[in-house]
Amino acid sequence: MSGATAPSQNPPGPAAYPLRVDATLDEHPSRWLWLVKWLLAIPHYIVLALLWPAFAVTTFIAFWCILVTGRYPAGIFSLNVGIMRWSWRVAYYSYGALGTDRYPPFTLAERPDYPAHLDVTRPERLSRGLVLVKWWLLVIPQALVVGVLVGGTTYAVSDDVTFQPTPGLLPLLVLFVAVALLFSGRYPRGLFDLVLGINRWVLRVSAYSSLMTDAYPPFRLDQGGIDPGTRAAEIAAVPAHAAHAAPAVEEPDGPGSAPVAPGRRAAAPAHPWGAGRLVTVVVGSLLMLLSLVLLAAATIVLAGGAARDDDGYLMSSTETFDSPGHAIVFPDVDIEAGADEAGVLDRLLGDVRVDARSAGAGAVFVGIGPTRDVEDYLDGVARSVVRDDDSDGDGPQLDDRDGGAPRGAPGQESFWAASAAGTGPRRLTWKPADGDWTLVVMRKDGASPVRTEVSVGAQLPFLGSSIVEDAVGVLLLTSVVVALVGLVLLWLALRRRREDPRPGHDTASP
Repeated sequence: MSGATAPSQNPPGPAAYPLRVDATLDEHPSRWLWLVKWLLAIPHYIVLALLWPAFAVTTFIAFWCILVTGRYPAGIFSLNVGIMRWSWRVAYYSYGALGTDRYPPFTLAERPDYPAHLDVTRPERLSRGLVLVKWWLLVIPQALVVGVLVGGTTYAVSDDVTFQPTPGLLPLLVLFVAVALLFSGRYPRGLFDLVLGINRWVLRVSAYSSLMTDAYPPFRLDQGGIDPGTRAAEIAAVPAHAAHAAPAVEEPDGPGSAPVAPGRRAAAPAHPWGAGRLVTVVVGSLLMLLSLVLLAAATIVLAGGAARDDDGYLMSSTETFDSPGHAIVFPDVDIEAGADEAGVLDRLLGDVRVDARSAGAGAVFVGIGPTRDVEDYLDGVARSVVRDDDSDGDGPQLDDRDGGAPRGAPGQESFWAASAAGTGPRRLTWKPADGDWTLVVMRKDGASPVRTEVSVGAQLPFLGSSIVEDAVGVLLLTSVVVALVGLVLLWLALRRRREDPRPGHDTASP
């Protein structure tokens, strides 16, 4: 067939996502540098530890702006994309990918000469309904996948509740990369493509849960250094007849610079986030978080004072304990209060009250005594020990200990500092003193099993003192002042100064 051929058509690829993640692999990575990157990256970790609280605060502000106006403020969008970009560069350099030995720049701005890039297209409008549910409900399936990809924390219950990290696929792949670099000096290309795909998935979910887009992240692993969204931008920027002829161009920084895709990142745009504005945002955000801490402290004190009963005791909820043995033993209480501190202890804690009643057969006995004497009395006795934590959220748990019956009824012992026994509700009142103490609940006759309902409380006299009331007022006033100062600083840093000549781009000036 003669004549000109029709322009070649690009096959349809995966749909572009508003967040685009690209990276270029170093040709000759160091064999050993990855061993010390954790140390070299510490300055970045410190800066990011300050930036991410600002990210959380500004995202909270963006939530309300979207809910009211349907728009994500341009200044906040620019800042948050910059924080994500900075984090991605550090992750790519360190143990998120080990893809480059070039030290990350200390900037939120796009750096065309750096081998890791992140962009997010700012939407013109966002759904005011989705903003209520996408960051916690709709993102759950994606969060489960991300947990498998990057790892997380699980807990197991056996004799105790333990939390342990669960390795994910990404850390395992990066470990394989480190071993390959150490022994061969090469980064396996297949591992690079897979590591980039996983990081891209995680960052897409981060952008969605941070309210930056309404586009749901695809359940798709887009591997390789070039994001499908970047490819779409390249195709749109290059005429169809030249789509296959446009070569990558080199940056003007000399040999070794990363190639830049055609029509993209040829020059770094001016970025509005200088050091002064960034510090202002960080300080303003930290002040906002501090105001929340102060408000929470005041609220807890007020709630504690309001929750005290008519006798002035703040009591716990009533819990049911069931033991097949002869006693239920509560965790030891170690009080270190000398003669000079006894008055302080009395003003802070006051008297301790224990309310107990039998929920089974027989009358109840409740007593508190020195730990050494209690252990001697219960040595070899079948009993249940209450765990010192409630990490599983299912209420107090008991560890059953085998043994026989006690040497006699508990009321016959003389070591109890305070005790109460009988049918119906029983109340023990005890003034705390220096020493190691143990609370025990048994049947009055020492028989088994033991089933009881128990609540514990204290007077906490300081909650009703005028000093605490004044302190609560100071906390509330300080919280308001700190919040106002933080809001002013954030407004000064985030307010719009000039119109962005490129609508929809993440570098819009606030």
